[in-house]
Amino acid sequence: MSPPERRLKSILHTLTNSSATIGTLKFGGLTYDVPQSSTPSRLPLMKRRDMLDPQGAVNAAHLYFLFQKFLLGQDVFLISQPGPYARRLALTFCSLINSEYEYISLHRDVGETELKQGREIRSGGKLAYVDSAAVRAVKFGRILIIEGIEKAERGIMPVLNNLLENREMNLDDGTHIVHADRYALMGVGKDPTGKTFIPAHKLFRVIALGVPVPPYKGFPLDPPFRSRFQARFLDSVGPLVTLSKAPSLKFDASSASASISAPTSDSTSTTSLLSKLRNIILSVQYASELRNPLDNLARTTLPPFPQTSLQKLTQLFSLFPPPDDDDNDPLLPSHLARLILTIHPFLAHAPFEAWAQLSHQFEKNGLGALPAPASPPGLEDGSGYFGYRAVAITRADPQAQTAHVLFERPGGSPVLSVPVPAGPRALPPFPPKSSEGLVVSNRFFGLLTVFLQCHALGWDISYVPPVVPSTATCSTSLLVRTFAEVLGYEVDTVHLYKELGGREILMRRKIENEGGTSWEPSPLVQGAWAGRLVHLSSLDVIGPTAGSIARLLQDREIELWEGKRIVASASKEELSHDTLSTTHPSFRIIATASKSSPLKDWLDEEHANMFFTVPSLPMSPTEEYTLLAHTGAPPELITTLLNFAEKYRSMATSDAAHKNRKLGTRSLFRIARRLAMYPWDDDLYTILGRSLLVDFLPATERLSLDALFGECGIKEKTALYNPPPSPTDKGLLFFPEASDPYNKTKSVFIPRFDTTHDPEGVASHVPYMDHFYDNSLQTGLMRDIAIDLEVLKEHLVLLGNQGVGKNKIIDRICQLLGRPREYVQLHRDTTVNQLMFTTHLVDGNIRYIDSPLLRAIIYGRAIIIDEADKAPEHVVAIFRSLASQGELSLADGRRVRMDRQREDDVVVHPNFRMILLANRPGYPFLGNHFLQVLGDNFSCHSVSNPDVQSERRLLAQLAPDMNEDLIRRLVGAFQDLRKGYEEGSLSYPYSLRELINLIRHMRAYTNDSLETSLRNVFDFDVYRPETTETLFKILEHHGLKVERVGLDAVREDRKEIKEISFEPKGPKELNEPKFGKEDPKNEEHSGGNTWAGGTGGRDTAGLGGRGGYMRLFTGHNVKQVSDELKEKVPDHIREQARQMAREELARRLEELNLSKNEAKGYSHLLGAVDSHISRLLDLLENLEAKEEERVWVKRQTDGELDDSRLADGLTGEAAVYKRRGMAKPELGRPQIKPKRIRFLFDVSGSMYRFQYDGRLQRSLETAVMLMETFDRLSNKQKYVWDIYGHSGDGSSILLLEAGSTPDISERWKVVEKMEMISQYAFAGDYTVEAIEKAVTQVAKYDADDWFVIAVSDANFARYEITAAELKKSLYRDPKVKTALICIGEGAEATWIPKAFPGRGFRVANTHDIPNVLRSILSDMIS
Repeated sequence: MSPPERRLKSILHTLTNSSATIGTLKFGGLTYDVPQSSTPSRLPLMKRRDMLDPQGAVNAAHLYFLFQKFLLGQDVFLISQPGPYARRLALTFCSLINSEYEYISLHRDVGETELKQGREIRSGGKLAYVDSAAVRAVKFGRILIIEGIEKAERGIMPVLNNLLENREMNLDDGTHIVHADRYALMGVGKDPTGKTFIPAHKLFRVIALGVPVPPYKGFPLDPPFRSRFQARFLDSVGPLVTLSKAPSLKFDASSASASISAPTSDSTSTTSLLSKLRNIILSVQYASELRNPLDNLARTTLPPFPQTSLQKLTQLFSLFPPPDDDDNDPLLPSHLARLILTIHPFLAHAPFEAWAQLSHQFEKNGLGALPAPASPPGLEDGSGYFGYRAVAITRADPQAQTAHVLFERPGGSPVLSVPVPAGPRALPPFPPKSSEGLVVSNRFFGLLTVFLQCHALGWDISYVPPVVPSTATCSTSLLVRTFAEVLGYEVDTVHLYKELGGREILMRRKIENEGGTSWEPSPLVQGAWAGRLVHLSSLDVIGPTAGSIARLLQDREIELWEGKRIVASASKEELSHDTLSTTHPSFRIIATASKSSPLKDWLDEEHANMFFTVPSLPMSPTEEYTLLAHTGAPPELITTLLNFAEKYRSMATSDAAHKNRKLGTRSLFRIARRLAMYPWDDDLYTILGRSLLVDFLPATERLSLDALFGECGIKEKTALYNPPPSPTDKGLLFFPEASDPYNKTKSVFIPRFDTTHDPEGVASHVPYMDHFYDNSLQTGLMRDIAIDLEVLKEHLVLLGNQGVGKNKIIDRICQLLGRPREYVQLHRDTTVNQLMFTTHLVDGNIRYIDSPLLRAIIYGRAIIIDEADKAPEHVVAIFRSLASQGELSLADGRRVRMDRQREDDVVVHPNFRMILLANRPGYPFLGNHFLQVLGDNFSCHSVSNPDVQSERRLLAQLAPDMNEDLIRRLVGAFQDLRKGYEEGSLSYPYSLRELINLIRHMRAYTNDSLETSLRNVFDFDVYRPETTETLFKILEHHGLKVERVGLDAVREDRKEIKEISFEPKGPKELNEPKFGKEDPKNEEHSGGNTWAGGTGGRDTAGLGGRGGYMRLFTGHNVKQVSDELKEKVPDHIREQARQMAREELARRLEELNLSKNEAKGYSHLLGAVDSHISRLLDLLENLEAKEEERVWVKRQTDGELDDSRLADGLTGEAAVYKRRGMAKPELGRPQIKPKRIRFLFDVSGSMYRFQYDGRLQRSLETAVMLMETFDRLSNKQKYVWDIYGHSGDGSSILLLEAGSTPDISERWKVVEKMEMISQYAFAGDYTVEAIEKAVTQVAKYDADDWFVIAVSDANFARYEITAAELKKSLYRDPKVKTALICIGEGAEATWIPKAFPGRGFRVANTHDIPNVLRSILSDMIS
């Protein structure tokens, strides 16, 4: 016998279990005595369709490897493409050797408790330790399967290192697991100190499952952890083919169970089509594995198909065979495009080049070119996949949860009857009929048919939103509700939010009455047991955590608490174990997204393998018109609305749509309802502007929107005067008609709150205001708010700058309506749990006290949710479902619902309203983009400062005894201050609040000068000379006589209040100006003429003295000589000082390498954009601070107690605290790298030739703005930028090299070079070539983001530059964000913004160039 054979025999002898065996396994020349299971409930109990065939060549090779490693006592790491294959391979191996197993699904919230021991308090207060799956596996000799290694944070997996290496682990209950051989040598289970030792079972093994990182998202393997495994890579093609050969599920309605049959096809053409599609999929897989590293880095590469794609395709062809080629209704390329997006959903957000590559493969195989994936057609006739159409649904057995769906085949084939699971409720008539709020169009019915087909195949469904979220409605909620109704399902909606961990999705802590702790199932698990339809709403917000339930979706199995688990099927004997339960055959999941984040952030291979993804399809204009017409709104207004909406949606780019308001169908429906009820109020400009929050759009988008309004014939109307409202004795709030010269307006009556609905609230929760200064603008706003609240019954969002009266307006309207209201203020630390209830620990028991939000829901009050933009977006997201469906899932297990379905449901009172208050989005408030997560479920109102007349009337009421002319001038000045903020010359949005406080001060302290009073407002900006200069000009323009503002005013004010005169001792005569000696100790010097930097002296450089030639501040208090002494300086001394000052200035200019004229020229350019520089600098600096903003880091061992983990704290769990810390990067997020930016300026001859309109001057100013801003940044490494020019002489003229740090002289040379090049350049234009070259060069840089911003005054018609050429250059590389600013003749090309929405901008007024470029840059980077 050879040495290896003797070694193998020895290992086999060691592994032989002393328990009884059930037989001998022979595999590839190796044999193994298969032991009998001591706990059969821990054996694999998967459905036969999910078990892999051990005889298959691919499976057998992998199983043999696992068998070899098992016999050697080694742990294995299976590396594969995302999907169920690796897990099923591990479970098949366990079944093959009859091994019990334990399973752990990792996610980012897994901690030491889940890997070692948990704690529970039993009845009577006794503490019990509960073994984790890993500990149970090592104790009882089971195989531990750990899935999702790439999702675990690096600090967690080392917990298992010693267990993997030495089979040792110290447990919290005081026991110690040791290696079996060491235990045998010890001879006893305790050592002299009383420690208990447990031997690690000899059959304990670990099979880890993970994906390769990169190319997939995840954390890299910790080297010590990696070194303890034997690796096996499962190539992508083998699993793809193997899973496709698995038998398909056929549901038996007679027995309410599933049967299995092999995939079949009923025609040669079907087999041929399937074969072609299969070849295309496999060729893509092979190509993805043969790529070189550079190809893998390219973003245009066609990504491989998901692991289950071929399986889905085969099952679909088997149950719903497509029409033959000779049918009257053949399969079109559009049907194939929808099919491809179903099995490969993340192609929807892949670059178009990837889709083009796939389309080319289809053409090569004779299947025709695929249409664009943006909005795949194929449902216009109401049919689903392959032209099938659902025609009837019948109940097979009234007592069973089953049904038959009858599908009408295409081409006149016989009707296909498919048995499907169903719910227990009575089935309504089918097909469903249109009703109020539901239009059963061909689109809707086609999607419903697709849902039914996916359901018949046995898959859960994910309804994927469009790539560009600004579309008409996709009927998400209606589809889910209708699907449930036609199949008799009871729906459990689980509203997911970011704070949820993988464990909380399945179970939650519970504290019994006697103080003991236990677990209870989540709605998802309850739905699995009861056979319900579970709607997972907002699955996208939990990110990779969704993968923790992949096994439940793919295998219908999941691990629960304390060793309990759900399996797909089990015998009665197996179910006798209280640890086992089964999923109901009717259980189904439908997942939908919140649309708050781009598809690329969450729609990946893992998601595609978990669900049968269904691409959504927005409403067509015809369908939208039908829906809006049901409101009774005038048809001509509906047509105008839809025309505007179609154009607006086409303007919205994918990135911008996630920041700005979407004009969805729900918003249009709200507008149409209002027009139907108040047809005289048809000012669409105001109504649409309110819905889109036009007042707060960036300058570039506002320009485009104004043009769009004009194109659609929607004109701005003159604002009307609105008289103040008054209550009537009939329980109504009366808003008189506005002063309209055309007599179109009418009075509005709003019903006041019925006090009998909430007597307690009326007594204690109605706000009281002893004074409110009525004005026209706010009265009109209150009328619109009252209509929304009480007539249309909408929830509201009020956005505005600080100090415009948002809270006062709402309190006033609640006071007039007699409406009780609750109040809650959000902040950065607000959690979802805090919004639901307050947690208290009373006598060892946790008690929940309803929050103001829940009280408002129960009693029908309005709740004011203030500072909504300051809370994390995932917190604000819970208001979305509450507003749209009246639903919310509470952390204590209760549900908020519109009607009571279960005993503990919290029913939404019909009077309940939410009113969210927030500051405007963007700079300088830097709040979160919470509007994107709210969708169209709230009626939006922008609250602006009052107009001139309203503001004057308001202030006149506040200060009736004050000079009317002074009020008029102050109002005019503040109006211009706000205008300066909008235009970018000021960085602060001065509000009504500041003006009111100013008036109150002036009224109370009449002896204070205007300068002193203004300091209340303007002292914030004393160190902003560019701001104080603008302030002074505005005040002077309005006749407000002030001699100084800013720092000068502060010093003058100080002199007026405390006049301190300094009389120096000693001689006072003047000699000649000089610099003076520098004190190395920098001590304070006053008087005299020796030291430089002194104060109150003579001759020397310093402050507060006389006779010197320059000011010099060294940090000491200033002692100012009297004006009398200063006036006594002789003229020749003054002239000598001036001459020395001029010489010193010349010397400094020489140091800067600037002449006096150059310095003057640069100062002129700098002064023109100083305010823009400050604003852009503030934004970039604050943006960086926001990126580094700290968040609550949970599962800490010290810090502040986390109220969501109080129950864990009772059991003795240590990691129940939270601390502020840096947010952990999302899974797979790259390290922060610089942002690469190139600015392209037009320096062609036409810039010089036509400079009379200011184009050249503004371009030079813009260049100065950019150079100064980036030079002043505190973290210059964050941006790598350069400036290039383009002219008729070339497309790439270097003006400022990347990485350079130019001083003032070099910055001047850049602008001087720009002017000189334009002066001598030949005619011609290289705009397109310049952009192409810039995009190519910028894309090569290893960066976090890439930007190219180009300025051009090209006459596109003259140089025959087409939209196609520009588009090719602007969209040359998908990762590079580009923008083209057209000025001069270029601005005359009206098609630019339409052809390139979000990238092309026309600037007719050259004065706006700096403002527009700053706005574009700010929007791009933020």
